[in-house]
Amino acid sequence: MKPRLNVHVANELFDKVEIAAKRPGVTKAAVVEAALMGFFSKEFDDQRDGALIRRLDRMTRQYDRLERNLSITTETLALFVRFFLTVTPPLPNTDQDAARALGKERFEYFIRQLGRRLAGGKNMIRDVLEEVSADEGDFFTQEEIDALRTIRETASLDEGSAKGGTVDE
Repeated sequence: MKPRLNVHVANELFDKVEIAAKRPGVTKAAVVEAALMGFFSKEFDDQRDGALIRRLDRMTRQYDRLERNLSITTETLALFVRFFLTVTPPLPNTDQDAARALGKERFEYFIRQLGRRLAGGKNMIRDVLEEVSADEGDFFTQEEIDALRTIRETASLDEGSAKGGTVDE
C-alpha cells in the first residue's frame, strides 16, 4: 500500500488535475504522482536545460546575424556618404532649382522602390551577401564537401537516436 499524502493546491491546479484525470485509465493520484516524478527527476531538468540551451544558441545566432547586418549597413552608409561628399561637385546657383526638382523625383522613386522591396520580403543585405560571400566550393574540393556532409549527417542521426529518435527545433 502506498503512503497517503494530503495537500492543498491552488484552484487552478486542482482544475487542471481534474481535467487530466478525465482521460480513460488516469486517476488524480496518477497525475499528481507523474507531476512529482517530473519535478524530482534529473532527466526532466536535463531536458529543460537542453531546451533552454538550444533556444539560447538560436538567439545567439540571430543576434550575431543582426549585428553583422547592422555592421554592413553602417559601413555601406558611411562609405556612400563619404563617396557622395568627396565626389559630388557643388552646383552653381542657377542649377540648384533643377537639381532640387530632380532630387525630389529621385527620392520619390527611391521610396517607391523601398516600399516594394519591403512589401515583397526582399532584403538588399541578403542579396548583396549572396553576391559577395564565398561558397564552400571556394575552399574545399567536391570530395571534401561530400565527406563533411556525410560526417554531419552521421552525427545528426546519432544525436537523434540518443534523444529517443526525436529531433527538436
